[in-house]
Amino acid sequence: MKASTALHLGLTTQDAAEPSSGRALPDLSSTVRDVTKGSSVHPSPRGAPRVLLFGYNGANNTGSEARLLAIIEDVRAVFGPKAHITVPTLNESNLRRYLHEEPQLSIAPIPSIYFLSLWNLVRKHDLVLLVEGSCYMDTWTSALLWAFLWASRCAHWMGKPCLAYAVDAGKLSAFNQGQVRREASNTDLIVTRTRAAASRLRSWGVAAPIEVTGDCAFTFETEPGDEDLLLRLWPEARSGVVGISVVDFNLWPVVMRPWGRREHCYRWPYYFSHSRKRDRATQALASGFATLADRIVEKHGKSIALICMEELDEPLACEVQRHMVHADRTRVFSSREYNASQMTGFLRSLDLLVTSRYHAAVLSLAAQVPQVAVGHDLRLEELYRDLSLREGYFIEHDSPGLWATLDDRVDRLLNHPSQAKEALRLGYEDNLARARRNRRLLKRFAEDHGWEVVA
Repeated sequence: MKASTALHLGLTTQDAAEPSSGRALPDLSSTVRDVTKGSSVHPSPRGAPRVLLFGYNGANNTGSEARLLAIIEDVRAVFGPKAHITVPTLNESNLRRYLHEEPQLSIAPIPSIYFLSLWNLVRKHDLVLLVEGSCYMDTWTSALLWAFLWASRCAHWMGKPCLAYAVDAGKLSAFNQGQVRREASNTDLIVTRTRAAASRLRSWGVAAPIEVTGDCAFTFETEPGDEDLLLRLWPEARSGVVGISVVDFNLWPVVMRPWGRREHCYRWPYYFSHSRKRDRATQALASGFATLADRIVEKHGKSIALICMEELDEPLACEVQRHMVHADRTRVFSSREYNASQMTGFLRSLDLLVTSRYHAAVLSLAAQVPQVAVGHDLRLEELYRDLSLREGYFIEHDSPGLWATLDDRVDRLLNHPSQAKEALRLGYEDNLARARRNRRLLKRFAEDHGWEVVA
């Protein structure tokens, strides 16, 4: 790959923060032609395929972990034990915490400047699955979106089948909508986990075939014995536990720049958004959640589990704990320490969940845990709309009446926990049935492309 092409793909602060300014990404097809000069691309054999699962893996993120493990089960169920699965990651040590290499499963470390490594990985595999739930959105960072589009472009250029597997589409800048329209249209099949995501892709002009199912995490199965892990670890909380799953909305989007302060660096060259205004907003968020938690302890006698669905949530959770009067009635449970099965067990043991994390809501749903969401992107809002809870139990994170409304909803659900149970039960059953369709679509996709299947 030309060094100038790789190193200048959006690495300035202005390009990363303002992608709609009219400055375009390099034409991906011309870049692929550059890196493929002198090499040949051969059709893949149609036996047990080599499958590349490309997503946000190794970030100590419970939702991504649950999705990945469920998708690996789908791939093995469809193609059998001879299919070779490769999982790329920016953080190999984190991924190895919950995914173990086997003769037919490999972990592939990739650098943060990922273009050549991804091209090589696509070249060596027969089938590319895009497995990140937040696939077609730039809420977190445009860099992640561009990585998925790059993998799609490489697969298209090399004639490798590419399937986006139960993914979402959210808010995009006008610039990124154009990128998605161009690159995603060449994907062989896009399976979205919501009808709204499919509608957005079509509205952007994406021409690829689109199917609608449910999130893979709904089929994730916990390990036996994790159901009561919360009380075994925290017997002092037998009066009941309210979980608060926080997100520091003020860190996003991650932007790409050649340098910055070490404490703001996610992984070079990716830096969290930062300003004095954002710092003040983070402190206000921590203070608000701390006041809410203290009130729950005092009024309802519940203990507080601060649930960190991603390791990045820990600093805010610790700030909430530090601001609390009743900090002794809290514990922090982080995906850095506990795997997806254990974290799911915690979620399903709660009396109530206050969540800003989409997958905290998803993974708690099997136990019909009463919940209220404080959201900042479309995923939680649309999940709650599907559950018929949007009007009563979803609150925008920047709503002027956030804390008063949240107090009211928490009181309502703790005093009358059965109020939302039926909607949660029906919503779970619907989403689980839709999620089970993913495997059937994968089987049909495999058959259409000439692979032998066992499912």
